[in-house]
Amino acid sequence: MKLYMHAAACSLSPHIICRELGLDIELVQVDRQTHRTSNGEDYLAINGNGYVPALMLDDGKVLTEGPAIVQFLADSVPEGAALLPEVGNIRRNEVQSYLNFITAELHKPMVLLFNPIYSSVHEEIRALISKRLAWLNGRLAGPYLTGDAFTVADAYLFVCLNWSPWTNIDLKQWPALHGFMARVAARPKVREALQAEDLEAFDADGVYFAPHAYLASSGRTGSPVRP
Repeated sequence: MKLYMHAAACSLSPHIICRELGLDIELVQVDRQTHRTSNGEDYLAINGNGYVPALMLDDGKVLTEGPAIVQFLADSVPEGAALLPEVGNIRRNEVQSYLNFITAELHKPMVLLFNPIYSSVHEEIRALISKRLAWLNGRLAGPYLTGDAFTVADAYLFVCLNWSPWTNIDLKQWPALHGFMARVAARPKVREALQAEDLEAFDADGVYFAPHAYLASSGRTGSPVRP
């Protein structure tokens, strides 16, 4: 399988799930400006929307949208039941509920904070995100979103919250979420994914990660991730 991705983008979520499940995956970088891939493909011919992630299966079929991809990956091997409970188990629906919440209420609004076109309403967007984070902070059922088990929703939340420093959102005001970031960042397979994407830890607590070029452009320094 091929996973089309940008370093530290939302494609990091299915990348983490592949690592957690031990799936053999080829990472293919996509240039945001040219939509050309690292192996010379026209990404728009693969995903006409132009954004990542996209998962190309061995038979050439392509699946897009992160929440759909991580569910497919978890369902593709028996071990995936640990990350996404089986159909008919209400815990599966709870995980799916969080996937929908994250994509609609956190992922998309946070992306708008990176776009200067929306700068006139950034404060309003940040206020909405803060409201959602406050709610989520009070909902954590244990170490992870639904309790003791790490799921596909936790990987997605980790990736979105990893953008907090770049969107002027201080997670330390929500201790449960800040602790969540530290726990996920310490997972061996998560660290493998971070290292594979050449991400660096740059904050004092070592729970936020970014590409070296991004850090350098922002006048920050970081340290490479080691599993």
